[in-house]
Amino acid sequence: MKDFKDSAAREKVPFWLDPKKRAILFQLMTFAMVGLLAYYLTSNTLINLEKQSIATGFSFLQKESSFEIGESLIPYSAANTYARALLVGALNTIKVAFIGIVLTIILGTIIGMARLSTNWLLSKLAAIYIEFMQDIPILLQLFFWYAIFYETLPSSQEALNPGAGIYLSNRGVAFTIPEPHPAHLYMLLAFLVGCVIVYLIRRWARKRQEKTGQIFPVFLVSMGILVGFPLLTWWVLGAPLKMNVPKLGGFNFEGGLTVSPEFIALLLGLVLYTAAFVAEVVRAGIQSVSKGQREAAMSIGLRPVPVLNLVILPQALRVIVPPLTSQMLNLTKNSSLAVAIGYPDFVSVANTTINQTGQSIEGVALIMAVYLFFSLSTSVFMNWYNKRVALVER
Repeated sequence: MKDFKDSAAREKVPFWLDPKKRAILFQLMTFAMVGLLAYYLTSNTLINLEKQSIATGFSFLQKESSFEIGESLIPYSAANTYARALLVGALNTIKVAFIGIVLTIILGTIIGMARLSTNWLLSKLAAIYIEFMQDIPILLQLFFWYAIFYETLPSSQEALNPGAGIYLSNRGVAFTIPEPHPAHLYMLLAFLVGCVIVYLIRRWARKRQEKTGQIFPVFLVSMGILVGFPLLTWWVLGAPLKMNVPKLGGFNFEGGLTVSPEFIALLLGLVLYTAAFVAEVVRAGIQSVSKGQREAAMSIGLRPVPVLNLVILPQALRVIVPPLTSQMLNLTKNSSLAVAIGYPDFVSVANTTINQTGQSIEGVALIMAVYLFFSLSTSVFMNWYNKRVALVER
């Protein structure tokens, strides 16, 4: 009877006094207001564009671009469409971001560990590097490295040759590379197969150690597989040794592989700047593990390297990964500053497209969408990795 009276009393409460119904009403009102604002802005923009006879839509992507791009991972010419030009810019951004992230993690980890070194000189040098790089804006660093190439290095006719088929000039760095051969593809496949085998061996070794306590030399075996499989494949397929050596032809080098000064300056600026922040992240993560953990591991006879790999880093990663993700996102977004030094990343190509077509809204929308995709993809991967390395409480 009491429950019946309570339910009847609740039914008599006006909806504006019911917290749940009131919350739903406020959400609907907010959604309606945002929708009306979006409709007003969109309609007003379309009306103004129509008055000024400015085309709208993304049909311009199928038109001929009529401009060249200095660097491209895929075949491209001025006769291609704007869509292909933007694809070239996106691939250039992915290239510099991927290489930059890998080098930044390696360099930042080394500097972060050096910051904690008991060697006074090494620790102070790491601290100076961190303070120096963090205090200088990245744009100034990009200008500095760009000027190094064009102001200090000679022209391609007088290029510096330190040996090993390497040439340094204001046109970039030219390397000697192997001549294309079918064996190289099979070597890559052998390396990928080796990676799968190494992964399976690591899982087996971990389970074996948990059951028996015996340690398997995973690192040495893994290096033997990753190096040995491609070398064996190369030897079986005839051991091709022919090299493609860069040669001066006119005002630039022909053959080999030439890396532009814009790419090198951008990569150096991004890596050296972001590595200073990653070093602090690594330092904080390692210091979050109590000294008692290290001392306990040392007391049972473990050497410093196994202590770091088996005790400290597994616990430090749960602290390192979240802020490390932010730094990886910052590096990717900072790559948009490439437009300042002439590297043809996505922003640079999109700006050229906007200038030629006059469709700035669509161009800016594409820039926002592409960088949003890059950021979300990186976040999804790092969140997955963070769950893998997280300590599971029993």
